[in-house]
Amino acid sequence: MRLLVDFLCRFGWGMAAALAITPATLVPAGFFRVNLLVVLGLASVAAFLARAEVAGPAWLLAAGAAVVAWIGSIAWFGERTQAGMTLCRVTAALLAAATVLVSTPAGTTAAAGALVSGLVVGLTVHAMLLGHWYLNAPGMSVAALRRMIDWALAAWGVQLVLSLAAIAIDPAGLRASGGTATALLSLRWLAGLVGLPVLLVMSRKTLDIPNTQSATGILYVACLAAILGELTAQLLLAS
Repeated sequence: MRLLVDFLCRFGWGMAAALAITPATLVPAGFFRVNLLVVLGLASVAAFLARAEVAGPAWLLAAGAAVVAWIGSIAWFGERTQAGMTLCRVTAALLAAATVLVSTPAGTTAAAGALVSGLVVGLTVHAMLLGHWYLNAPGMSVAALRRMIDWALAAWGVQLVLSLAAIAIDPAGLRASGGTATALLSLRWLAGLVGLPVLLVMSRKTLDIPNTQSATGILYVACLAAILGELTAQLLLAS
C-alpha cells in the first residue's frame, strides 16, 4: 500500500508542477480548473491511504494539497489567473514534500529519484490532456503543447542520467534475480527509458504537420509507457 501512496504523491506532484509551468497566456482557464480537480483526486486518495499506512505527516501534506487544489480550481473558475497560478505552485510544493517524506525511508537518493519520476509521469500525462483540450479549444496555440512535450523529454533525460549513474555505482543492479525481476527490469527499460522518448519525439514531430489529434493519440501510448516504466522502477526498488 505504501508503494501506491508513493506513486499517487509522485503523480500528483508531477501534474501540479506541470500546471505551474503551463503558460496561462496560451491555455484557457478551463484547462487549469479541470486538471486541478484531477490533482485534487490524486491528493485525496493519497491522503486517505497514507493516514493509515504511512507514518509521519505525509498524509497532512497530501490533504493540504487537496484543499489548495480545490481552492485553486475555484480561482480558475473565476479566471483569477495570478491567484490560480500561485495555488498551482503551492499544491506542487505540498505534494513534493509529501513525496519526499514517503520516499525518504529508502534513502535520500530515492527521494530525489521519486521527484524526477513524478515529473516524468506528470508531464507526460499533462501533455496528453493538453493535447486532448484542443478538441475544446481548436484555436489554441500549438506552442503550448510543444513546450509541454519538451519539458517531458527534459524530465526523461534527467531520469536517464540518474538511472545510468545508479548502474555505474552498483552494476549488480542490472543482474535481476528470478523471472519476475527480469521481466520487471526489462519492462522498466523498454517502456520507461527507451520507448517513452521515442513516443514523445514522434508526437513532437507530428505537431509540425500540424496534427494535434494524431499527436495526442501518440501521447496516450506515451502515458502508458511512462506509468509502466515508473511503476516497475518502484517495484524493483522495493524488492
